[in-house]
Amino acid sequence: MLRHLYINNYTLIGHLDIDLHEGFSVITGETGAGKSILLGALGLLLGQRADSKSIKAGEKKCVVEGTFDTTDINLETIFNENDIDFNQNECIIRRELTDQGKSRAFVNDTPVALSILREIGARLIDIHSQHQNLLMGNEGFLINTLDSLANNSDLLQSYRAAFEHHDKLRHELQTLTEQAGKDEAEREFLQFQLQQIDEARLQSDEQEALESEQEQLSHVEEIKTALYSVSARLNADEHNPINDLRNDAHTLAAISHVYAPAEELAERLESMRIELSDIAAEVESHTETVDFDPQRLQTIEQRLDTIYTLQRKFHVDTIDELLQQAENFRKQLNFITHSDEIIAEKEQQLAQAEKAMLQAAKSLSQSRKTAAEKLNHDILLRVQQLGMPNAKLQMTFSPKQPAANGIDQVELLFSANKNNPPRNVSLVASGGEIARLMLALKSVIAKNKELATVIFDEIDTGVSGTMAEKMGQTMAQMASHCQVVCITHLPQIAALGTYHYRVLKTEDDVQTETHISLLTTEERIGEVANMLSGEQTTVAAISNAKELLGLTS
Repeated sequence: MLRHLYINNYTLIGHLDIDLHEGFSVITGETGAGKSILLGALGLLLGQRADSKSIKAGEKKCVVEGTFDTTDINLETIFNENDIDFNQNECIIRRELTDQGKSRAFVNDTPVALSILREIGARLIDIHSQHQNLLMGNEGFLINTLDSLANNSDLLQSYRAAFEHHDKLRHELQTLTEQAGKDEAEREFLQFQLQQIDEARLQSDEQEALESEQEQLSHVEEIKTALYSVSARLNADEHNPINDLRNDAHTLAAISHVYAPAEELAERLESMRIELSDIAAEVESHTETVDFDPQRLQTIEQRLDTIYTLQRKFHVDTIDELLQQAENFRKQLNFITHSDEIIAEKEQQLAQAEKAMLQAAKSLSQSRKTAAEKLNHDILLRVQQLGMPNAKLQMTFSPKQPAANGIDQVELLFSANKNNPPRNVSLVASGGEIARLMLALKSVIAKNKELATVIFDEIDTGVSGTMAEKMGQTMAQMASHCQVVCITHLPQIAALGTYHYRVLKTEDDVQTETHISLLTTEERIGEVANMLSGEQTTVAAISNAKELLGLTS
């Protein structure tokens, strides 16, 4: 239940801070006073698209916040799944919008994505706008309604999983069949390409080693010159650095008995001498082993040329990618060779998947048909109470090709008159009849699904007089199951509300603002009288208003 609504700087609403109540509430006001603005603000709480143009002129930011009583609504699972602080009794949703176009949403002060906000909002409020009356003839709406009433979420999930698996296998079979035809024509070419790679006998890490060896052989003279130069200096007869280090170490060792630091320095010089001596030996060894081998260089260059040619041909950069390409060719050739068996196996899988899908579809369809029988009965009772005693209603089912929502083609047939056979509701029902049908449907849903809050936006369009009163009575009955708020232009409905709010627009030289307030008894009399008589409130209208409000003695 929506317990409190706070709006700041949204369109024409500068500041609104108002409590709402359980039961049946009505909202009235002149056309253009801002009732749609109120619904727009509520839409933000339900995750609808935000537009920075909705911010009140001259302001930087708007905020809409709703406090909901969630005592009887099970939201714990969705809150835990999305790491939202959970309170069994209360949920606070806030939406903020800046003039830079940035929008943020919070649930119990936890930032959430709009998809999560929509999921939670759908559990808290059902806003019925005028255009939704047209949904009575929409197959998707009817199917969703039946699934909701029948608690078909598990059946629907099982069917969709089976449908998606079947669809996936169907596409795979189609692809395999098409590929088999193409590949058969390319068999020789595939074999030729695979042979080229296989004949090269490639090794995963050989390219890097070959390129390194090629680089070395191409610079043999430069390498040998450097090695000879270093070896000559390290092994020179005069000014030999190794001998110099030995002599210096001996010199320091000789004074170590009278100068203690000399001992450590002598040891360090000896270590350097040993290391330098090892380096000299290793340099000399390399000098003897490095040699120019033109035949080996030619072999390497030929091998690299083979590798580079294959890489260019197959548009890859490494040997590993060439080996992977060869593996792909092998798989393609294997498929061509065994395509009949592979396709036959896929066809068998598809047949099994189709059987499972149809079984799931039948279970789902049967559940819908059972729900439809009860829904037909319950709606018919209510529309008869809403002034259509001879109404006939029937929800029909016909099979269709499996789709994401099942195998049912659903149509709502309706007739308001005794002698006319039922036909598609969208073809024969007037605006007022559609409105009453939708109200009857919402009434059934409210009773069976325990909706928290239902808001009707002028559902009474096309209705007047006694029928308006009956619609108001139906909404009042709904309010025993959930919070009902109705935006109305009809005094017969407005008078039946337990609580009555008025939307008023004020204008001065500086600004235009929309306000909403809870009316006192006297203010209600004046508002209903005004709705009855127009701008000039008459004594008769006031008397009539009191009668509608049940205030006459």
